[in-house]
Amino acid sequence: MRRVLSSLWRDTTGQDVIEYSLLLAFVVLSSAALYLHNAQAISRIWGVTSENLDLARSATS
Repeated sequence: MRRVLSSLWRDTTGQDVIEYSLLLAFVVLSSAALYLHNAQAISRIWGVTSENLDLARSATS
């Protein structure tokens, strides 16, 4: 049993995959938190942009 645990402790074949998965999870959670925190501002920016595009379209007609 001790030999099996020792070999598992020294085995590093999946370490890179786990590290990149943790990094990806951190980036996704950070992006989601930033989006949720700034959702109203983003919505306001899209609304103003839409209004300006509508005004530009009506001015060219």
